[in-house]
Amino acid sequence: MQSNKHHLLFLFLLLIGTLTVSSQEDGIVTMPIKAEKDTIVAPLFPISAIRDSTVTDSTRIDSLNKKQSILLDKIKYKAKDYVRLSQKDQKIYLYNEAEIYYQDTELKAGIIVMDYVNNEVYAGRLKDSLGNYSQLPFFKQGSQEVRPDSIRFNFDTQKALIWNSRTEQQADAGPLGGSEMMKVYAEITKKENDSVYFLSEGKLTTSQDTINPDYYIRVRKAKFVPKKKVIAGYSNLYIADVPTPIALPFAYFPLTVGRTAGLMMPSFGNDPNRGYFLQNGGYYLPFGEYADLTLTGDFYTNGSYGFRGQSVYAKRYKYRGNVNFRFENLVTSQRGFSDYSRTTIYNIQISHSQDTKASPNSRFSASVNLGSSSYYQNSLNQLNTGSRLNNTLNSSISYSKTFPEYPSVNMSLTMTHSQNTTAPEGTDNIQMTLPTLQASMERIFPFAKRDGIKKGAIQNINFQYDVNAQNRLTTNDDDFLTGRMFDNALVGARHRVPISTNFKIAKFFSVTMGGTYEDIWALETYGRSYQPGEDGARGSVVIDTMQGFDRFNKYGLSTSIGTTLYGTFLFGEDKKIQAIRHVMRPSISYGYTPSFEQFFDEYVNTDTDEIVQYTRFQGTLNGAPSLGKSSSVGFSLANTFEAKVRDKDSTKLEPKKIPLLSNLNLSTAYNFEADSLNLSPININGGTTITVLDQNMSINFGAALDAYALDNNGRRINTFNIDNGGSLFRLTRANLNIGYNISNKTFARKEGEEEDEEEVDPYDYVAQSGGRDDDLFGSPESLYGDQGGFKDRDSEDVENPVYGTKIPWDFRLAYAATYSNPARQNEFSAHSLMVSGNISLSPRWRIGGNSGYDFKNKGVVNTNLRIERDLKSFTMRFNWTPFGRFRQWNFFIGIKASILKDLKWENRSQPFRQ
Repeated sequence: MQSNKHHLLFLFLLLIGTLTVSSQEDGIVTMPIKAEKDTIVAPLFPISAIRDSTVTDSTRIDSLNKKQSILLDKIKYKAKDYVRLSQKDQKIYLYNEAEIYYQDTELKAGIIVMDYVNNEVYAGRLKDSLGNYSQLPFFKQGSQEVRPDSIRFNFDTQKALIWNSRTEQQADAGPLGGSEMMKVYAEITKKENDSVYFLSEGKLTTSQDTINPDYYIRVRKAKFVPKKKVIAGYSNLYIADVPTPIALPFAYFPLTVGRTAGLMMPSFGNDPNRGYFLQNGGYYLPFGEYADLTLTGDFYTNGSYGFRGQSVYAKRYKYRGNVNFRFENLVTSQRGFSDYSRTTIYNIQISHSQDTKASPNSRFSASVNLGSSSYYQNSLNQLNTGSRLNNTLNSSISYSKTFPEYPSVNMSLTMTHSQNTTAPEGTDNIQMTLPTLQASMERIFPFAKRDGIKKGAIQNINFQYDVNAQNRLTTNDDDFLTGRMFDNALVGARHRVPISTNFKIAKFFSVTMGGTYEDIWALETYGRSYQPGEDGARGSVVIDTMQGFDRFNKYGLSTSIGTTLYGTFLFGEDKKIQAIRHVMRPSISYGYTPSFEQFFDEYVNTDTDEIVQYTRFQGTLNGAPSLGKSSSVGFSLANTFEAKVRDKDSTKLEPKKIPLLSNLNLSTAYNFEADSLNLSPININGGTTITVLDQNMSINFGAALDAYALDNNGRRINTFNIDNGGSLFRLTRANLNIGYNISNKTFARKEGEEEDEEEVDPYDYVAQSGGRDDDLFGSPESLYGDQGGFKDRDSEDVENPVYGTKIPWDFRLAYAATYSNPARQNEFSAHSLMVSGNISLSPRWRIGGNSGYDFKNKGVVNTNLRIERDLKSFTMRFNWTPFGRFRQWNFFIGIKASILKDLKWENRSQPFRQ
């Protein structure tokens, strides 16, 4: 009982105390005083300043237990609403737009709590009445930036614990060049030191959307080294927060900036003709700062294989270039079957250019594209799509040197190569010069001062000297790069000395007079004799090759006189067409060349007793001397027409000049010494541009008119065509070329809008291989998926475009026709129309295609249709060639970022080959 009374008394007193406290709190009246920010910022008190001031005996303080501050610099802090110092908690509270700076560490957040005893800070975000968060922490140490939900950081140990961190790392895009941003997210991050972080439940993505990425790679545990790598355990791909079966027991993500060595993952698939395959697997290896090497290869289960090597090198203000070698061994069917075949194709490309600052007086350059004639037609590499219709492969390697002392001499050594890829197999389709030596001396005026003004015919007399020596080869694919290609080599040199002068007559006529002397050298000449036939058969001409040095010379004289005439037709300033201006530049020339009978020999045709003259230089590199004199007069007329029209813009006072005919040229000649057919055909060529939908359409044309008639065998006879019952001239040749490009940017410029920045040409690879630099012959298809038509665009423009009046599109047209009628063929030797275009129906849908029609062969030319879909972080593309020699289809979907380009799916057919 006594014990219970004590408990009742304690409960009664507790109740009374509680009521008293409650009544006191209810009695508090809020003062109507507005809270203002204190302008005095509380300092960071050291530990010794907040100790109990009553303790004065130094012996009672153990110096060994005293915590020594290891802060190496002052801590600066501020906040918008308040900064509160709590000596009781030994903490500083910063609220609303709080900031702390310490050495290279920067921390910003909605709220920050700093423990100045343990030298730790706690940062978090603010939450409003609606539950929305704002002012998320921003942590920066050196160049590393982290945006978490909250963070705990120790200034002494430099360690941190971060919740829901978000950071961006610049990662190398691989051999294709450039760099991309890799976003790294983690629920919990432990910062061990400046270079090591440990992640728990992390996400890695290159998506532009940092809040809800459309894809990410989930890692359970990972070690993160900024600017170097992420090493993770079990990882798998999530798309739209849905897990996929694409997973790895461990993963390695390189985050290095710059070029680093590494493996290139192959793509795999199934070819109906060659079995299962692995393509484009290989290794990338950089060499220092100036060069690298990429090695890739393909492997097919039926024995086909291919490998490619590419090296790119560059040194600023010195040189830049690349070397590509590609080889493919193509096996069809299986060994032992009747349709089994094996072919090898290869291609070599070299490009080198030297900066002019490296050596002003010498220069080396190279542009090489050679290999198998059927490489682009039979290659399995999809990048060669736009080069399949190449007709020629051209190469040139040259070194030039200038000797600036007077008289200056320019010298160059050049090797050239030209290969016809459409020539029949076994024919001589490759022409090479190994090498060509070219040297020339500057003009010398012997009767004038070097730095003075030259007047009159005497002071303008000048001469030059130049030499051209060649070793020319003609071979085919079978003998190319073997010793047999030198069997038919032609070696020779041409020395040339031109002498000329010019002066004015009656102020309006320009006269040029001069002559040329040439000395031709050869190391091989050809004698001819007639070998009678046996038993009454007809004989034949026998050619004897004579080795050794031989030469001949030739010379000639020439003169010309020309002037310029202007004609203007005025229609009045109130007319739309105010005036038309016609500029004519007529010119008359005369040339004389003597006969060089001394270099000719004779043989007798015993079957007909005919004496045949020949020269041993016939068939040599630089031709043969002429037999018979030439005395000819030439006439040429150049015309230009342009109109002056009133501008549609009434604010402009000056009229516009519009070209009607940019050029219209006529030329012909008459040889007085010829025994027949004295008049040469009249050649006509011209060009102009016309404006269609505010875009220029280029038109070029040409023709040849012959005044002589033909006999029944189609040969020219010395009778004028009009005297033979025909017209005044016969049209023997004509050609017409039309090109037209138009896009939505054309009208944007008309409205005064700024042009878009120039983008990198996606057809550089095709142009380097000798193809067109547009998509008229098709666009290249990359096996990596990085050649898509979509470029990185601002997300706001993509999500909220103004597509009512601005639908991006482009259109290209090319028309070519060649008419041939030298011997009454009356046919078009070439006649085709090519078109291509692209249109973006929406910000993320793009369709395009190219096609054409060959009017001569009556068939549709290479046709390609393209559909592309921009899936933000992904690209989906479908290419289809529905018919023709290269009919095929290709479907691709993959991540746009090159660093994760191997995350893709592709299915395609192989080109149909006849």
